[in-house]
Amino acid sequence: MITFSIALLALVIGYWLYGSYVERIVNPDDRPTPAVAMADGVDYLVLPGWKIFMIQFLNIAGTGPIFGAIMGAWYGPVAYLWIVLGCIFAGATHDYLSGMLSVRHDGCGQPALVGHYLGKTTKNIMLVFSVLLLMMVGVVFVYSPAIILSNIWSTKMVWIIVIFVYYIIATMMPIDKIIGKIYPLFAFSLLFMALALLIGLFIKMPNIPELWSDLSQSNLNENPAWLGNGTFIGNNPIFPCLFITIACGAISGFHATQSPLMARCMKSERQGRPIFYGAMITEGIVALIWATVSMYFFYYGGWREVVSEDVAQQFISQADGGKSLLQFFDAPSVVSHVCNGWLGILGGILAMLGVVAAPITSGDTAFRSARLIIADALGMEQRTISKRLAISIPMFGCAVALLVWQMANPNGFNVIWQYFGWANQTLSVFTLWTITVYLVQEKKNFYITLIPALFMTVVCSTFLLISNQAFGLSANISYTGSAVVLVIALVWFFSWYRKATKG
Repeated sequence: MITFSIALLALVIGYWLYGSYVERIVNPDDRPTPAVAMADGVDYLVLPGWKIFMIQFLNIAGTGPIFGAIMGAWYGPVAYLWIVLGCIFAGATHDYLSGMLSVRHDGCGQPALVGHYLGKTTKNIMLVFSVLLLMMVGVVFVYSPAIILSNIWSTKMVWIIVIFVYYIIATMMPIDKIIGKIYPLFAFSLLFMALALLIGLFIKMPNIPELWSDLSQSNLNENPAWLGNGTFIGNNPIFPCLFITIACGAISGFHATQSPLMARCMKSERQGRPIFYGAMITEGIVALIWATVSMYFFYYGGWREVVSEDVAQQFISQADGGKSLLQFFDAPSVVSHVCNGWLGILGGILAMLGVVAAPITSGDTAFRSARLIIADALGMEQRTISKRLAISIPMFGCAVALLVWQMANPNGFNVIWQYFGWANQTLSVFTLWTITVYLVQEKKNFYITLIPALFMTVVCSTFLLISNQAFGLSANISYTGSAVVLVIALVWFFSWYRKATKG
């Protein structure tokens, strides 16, 4: 618990110190925001600051900082370092600056910002890339909640239809009618669950690994279903896979597609740090809590304390056949077992909200963001419902086709989710480079985003080279290739920088 406590304190201090420094670089002022200057009563309208924060938090969080942190905790307490350093210096900086850029560019979406600073070709690539990413998010977050709800009542198809109908309504309606009313409630539920678990951690003080622990000596209930040595999980090396697995809670490109939604609702630029930087730090805290809970669950036999004896015997019998702890307890089941075991009936309700409501709310804002990005690209106003329908009908038609393919393919969910993982982080690379160019042009400290941009460029290039989802090359070739990519990125940037500063 020492590592966890230090990491928790570091995130709080990071908000006040580094967040204040980043804010001074932007220097928010009293210029009219898009919500004031471009109010349309649908997407551009002023909302209370606390409500914008809650919506932003739920938009960027969903189940991301829960499921990602659970899977990232498989690598051990090194996950703490990525959550803390990634969140303060990369993720929160990425979210704040991309959000403020949107505020200062009429609330425009991420592809338009990329195009403004990186050129028209890059804009077109990111337009297609981001819309596909958002549709993948929406489709994934239709299917998984439907499966869970069908185990409670009715059929999977009925729930798919219900969720899709909700998506259509939420995407079409003014942001204050549905999203503005129910999102704060769900966000409060996620925060309350995290707070309850945080209190539980400090009361129980469970035996969990520290950064200095020797995980090679760890065993899980003296059975062969052990996690590994903290370097590899299966065939997935810690670099780059940890940095792809834990996205929400550290840095996530998806956030840059969501921040413009709230950039169109802010009354003042001075709300930017608590809304954008603060929501990301809050998400980092949630991820930190769930990473800790997961290390308690997976290491040193902690899972035995929260699962029933029947479930324990089922696992042990399957472990004898070679099934690992990770294969038996997936992320949703960890949420369910821990919440029920530690928080009782209330925990079960919160777990249900976490694994059902949170992904659904991420899905509807994903489709809403896609509608607005397409509208920006076409120059189509969205005040009238006919114009919103003109974009939404074909968009949802494509989403239905993708969903049908996913349902027909036995491994469809995993395929879409895996591609979402690296696509999400690749999106953060483009956003970080966009912000870096902006800071150079404004003659501000560009190193605050250049370093994260270079790091995430290496992470994503390594993953594409080493992963079976792409090239599937050997580790030596992949790491060499990513080093070459790093050199090319440095040469490209500083060559451009010299020309830009001379100009």
